[in-house]
Amino acid sequence: MNDDSLLTFRILTVIWGLHFGFLGAQTFTGSGGAIPDNGTPGLYLLEVSNLNPGILNTAWGLESVCINISHHYTGSLRIRLIAPDGENVLLSDCLCWDGHNYTDCCFRDDASESIIFAGAPFTGTWKPIENLGYHNNGQNANGIWKLWILDNDPDWIQGTLLNWSITFGNQAGAPFPFSSSNLPIVKINTYGQEIIDDPKIMAGFEIIDNGPGALNHLSDFPAYSGFIGIELRGSSSQSFPKKSYGFETWDTQGNEIDTTLLGMPSESDWILNANYSDKTLMRNALAYQVWQEMGHYATRYRFVELLLNNRYKGVYILSEKIKRDKNRLDIAKMYPSYNSGDKLTGGYIVKIDKMTGSGGECWSSNFPPPVHPNGQYIYFQYEYPKSKDITPVQKAYIQNYIDAFERVLDGPNFQDPNKGWRKYAIENTFVDYFIENELSKNVDGYRLSTFLHKERDSRGGKLRMGPVWDYDLAWKNADYCGGNSYLGWAYQFPCPDDWWQVPFWWSRLMQDTMYTRNLHCRWNELRQSVLHKDHIYSYIDSLANLLQSAQQRNFQAWPILGHYVWPNPWPIPTTYQGEVLNLKNFIDMRLIWLDFNMPGNCSNTGIENQLAEPYIFHELVDGVLTLRWNSPEYRKAELYTIYGHWILLQDIFPGAKQVSIQAHHLAPGIYLVRLTSAEHTRVTKIWVN
Repeated sequence: MNDDSLLTFRILTVIWGLHFGFLGAQTFTGSGGAIPDNGTPGLYLLEVSNLNPGILNTAWGLESVCINISHHYTGSLRIRLIAPDGENVLLSDCLCWDGHNYTDCCFRDDASESIIFAGAPFTGTWKPIENLGYHNNGQNANGIWKLWILDNDPDWIQGTLLNWSITFGNQAGAPFPFSSSNLPIVKINTYGQEIIDDPKIMAGFEIIDNGPGALNHLSDFPAYSGFIGIELRGSSSQSFPKKSYGFETWDTQGNEIDTTLLGMPSESDWILNANYSDKTLMRNALAYQVWQEMGHYATRYRFVELLLNNRYKGVYILSEKIKRDKNRLDIAKMYPSYNSGDKLTGGYIVKIDKMTGSGGECWSSNFPPPVHPNGQYIYFQYEYPKSKDITPVQKAYIQNYIDAFERVLDGPNFQDPNKGWRKYAIENTFVDYFIENELSKNVDGYRLSTFLHKERDSRGGKLRMGPVWDYDLAWKNADYCGGNSYLGWAYQFPCPDDWWQVPFWWSRLMQDTMYTRNLHCRWNELRQSVLHKDHIYSYIDSLANLLQSAQQRNFQAWPILGHYVWPNPWPIPTTYQGEVLNLKNFIDMRLIWLDFNMPGNCSNTGIENQLAEPYIFHELVDGVLTLRWNSPEYRKAELYTIYGHWILLQDIFPGAKQVSIQAHHLAPGIYLVRLTSAEHTRVTKIWVN
């Protein structure tokens, strides 16, 4: 390089340094103060002045935020950074339950791990929940910055912000990269308000949906635009950083208005379900689909991607809320004046659930659950009419009706088709509800999020189970109380110390020979259609294909793949494809177990002709097990223990009617053989001597 070139290089370098941070990162420090514990946020100010350059962008802008907080319950703290232009970013949100303190804790967009995986005391450098790069939006950084801290547990031990700092430099963060989706895009603007559990706040609401097969862009004209009242939704799920929401469509005055969203029938009440701990994102959808294909009303839904206050929040299910409506749960409408005669008899919706979350006024059953060492009892909640609307006469009616149903079911004549429990309930709904909960091995099944409804007597009357709701911890997604096993019964909940127990109904129904016979027959019928493994797999594959691009963004925003999120069972897949395969494998094994353990004897449909070969010859000679059958169609033979544990797989030569299996290691006993063709699956029992 000659002298003139060297001089030019040095001049350009000095100019670049003056404008783009050659002088290095610049840090500003703010003081702290007590954190209010009365449910109002604390605001802590820091003035930035003489920052050069002052205009923030992704080449030179906000790099990091560091905080020091003394607090003995970090699980109650929500922390935001607010810029001079009002832009705010969520740094941390109610993490680590009863953890203590943020000690030299820094947030950077380029950190290797998210703060959601940090343990208290929070120390070191972490990705914030929302990108700091949203602040690098072309604003002038000189001005007042605010650290916003909300203690969500009023009257808890008061904490203190000791100090905090922000740093600007040429390693600036960037906004989350999201511009388009094959899914509808939901955009919500809360106008600077915080969404809380109750009451609802007004927000702007848009849906961008260009129709089937079309790509949706953030800049596209919305298919729907209006206002909503929105609040947090859920009970234990509110501790997750990715929140679920309930909302109503409102007019400009805050009054409810019915409207259709994404092709679903017109109503005002809707749900945005986060499915945070369900890494397939589809367990609820699968439960709704199965229930609907069984012939019952199930919640309609659409997968969407959510943008909240211009922050990407991931994949959600926008769904109907369970509600009495001619297009939802179509039962008779109730008015406060309906206090006598046929109009008093229905319709009612009742829920068995916790009293937290969306729980309301309730009454308790006169019949304890089968397991109640700590005095547990069952709660019934008024879902429709709501507790604020239902009259004392209506309360007494539905309480007395359910009490009569339980008294008869508990009594000596409970099996009588005319005087027993069927006098008060529609049997087929109790059959299908049992199948849905047992197939999914729903750890919350029967005891939580359980809906039942009663129609008016002139319209058929009687109790009906359903609709189904809240299956994100089902389908092998709970590491407690048997939720991680394809063996055993969900209705025989194995945790006696848990307060929320299963009503006695289900164990009592297992003593009704007509019920168990009908149950077994219905199971056989569904196994040939709705519950055929190939049919279920096809639906799962269709959802996985639909979500292929969106799930990648979801897990970029919420990098939880391969990490434990309560209550995921081990081992935890490290990829989305692994999560889907894990779900399929559970369903396969669960179907096998239920095939051979479903109560009752279906004498009128011929289970052997439907699910098993009439005869499979088998013999064990010198450690080789030989199986022979009649049809040449089979391509695969599998061997299982009687408990459904897979032992081995053997391919079958095309056209062959036998297979030989090395069986030196098999102990004497009963085994299951499953033969699979392109069209059929047949299972039978064999005895190995």
